[in-house]
Amino acid sequence: MTIEEMKARKIELGLSNEMIAQLSGVPFSTVQKIFSGQTGAPRRRTIQALERAFASAGDEPVRYGAGRSARPAALREAAAPYQAKRKGEYTLEDYYAIPEERRVELIDGEIFDMAAPSALHQIILGDLHLQFRQCADAQGHPCLVFLSPCDVRLDMDDKTMLQPDLFVLCREFDLSSRYIDGAPDLVVEILSPSTRSKDMLLKTYKYQHAGVREYWIVDPEGQKVLVYDFSREDLEPETWSFSDQIPVHISEGRCSIDFAPIRMRMKL
Repeated sequence: MTIEEMKARKIELGLSNEMIAQLSGVPFSTVQKIFSGQTGAPRRRTIQALERAFASAGDEPVRYGAGRSARPAALREAAAPYQAKRKGEYTLEDYYAIPEERRVELIDGEIFDMAAPSALHQIILGDLHLQFRQCADAQGHPCLVFLSPCDVRLDMDDKTMLQPDLFVLCREFDLSSRYIDGAPDLVVEILSPSTRSKDMLLKTYKYQHAGVREYWIVDPEGQKVLVYDFSREDLEPETWSFSDQIPVHISEGRCSIDFAPIRMRMKL
């Protein structure tokens, strides 16, 4: 099977990356990298192990009633407790039942796996964190800058918990809480192959309607930054390049982020 055929089979059978790892014996991190596109040419024995897993997953469906088929028993035994629910039904209880070493987000009752960030992602994130902190300190704003992984209960309910790559918070919050409650003032997400659609579509909608004031989408591949200023009636994003100094709207133009040094560091 090709990787594309496996992706289609994965969707058809309703398998998670964790299920595939458990059925195949391939490490979970490797499975994530293969299905997110980070690993383009897996070893032959890895492919063979995945093929065997998909073959066994498609055998002997178990009937739950007239006309309804379910996953084979082997899949049900391998599944974590939260996987027994349908999309839209997962809660914070399920989210916190997942092992800490596995990064996920919960959005409107659906669990999304998060692949490990690339080195390029971390270079950009580190520079942005430094510049945003310097910006806040220089202007004397009572704002704090947070890095992922840090939980944000965006909608203040039990159906959504996000881990933005970077966010700025300019209000008081409960330091003893295990998460930040409510919308940050500014959020930055750095695109990767596995998060592009979610960050550009679903999260844009979620951040806007939750009350985030400003949202940056950083595209390393295209070397551009989309900036949404949700305080404006015109919701079309501004488009900036990695050669620009980008104004921070929540600072009322007093701060800007210089992407030129980030672009230079990417070439090292």
